[in-house]
Amino acid sequence: MYVVVVDFTIHPSRFGQFFTLMMENARQSRSKESGCRQLDVCLDPARPDAVFLYEVYDDETTFRAHLVSSHYQAFDGATRDMISVKQVRVLERRDD
Repeated sequence: MYVVVVDFTIHPSRFGQFFTLMMENARQSRSKESGCRQLDVCLDPARPDAVFLYEVYDDETTFRAHLVSSHYQAFDGATRDMISVKQVRVLERRDD
């Protein structure tokens, strides 16, 4: 499985708007993308400006399809100026 983890730091005044858009993007990703197996949106109670994503896809091809989907493109464009830091890591999940 192809795993993507993303750490966001959001401008505090934009957090509510960002979070609403993030939850909608996650919902659409899970419901519309057959290769998206999991997309968890996590908050850190100690860091009110932070959002952590844990995403699982069948493979890199299905993740690349996610990046060009209309709902992701809309989310990315709408939230770009709300994000102060974005760190992405790609991992391989092993179940054996």
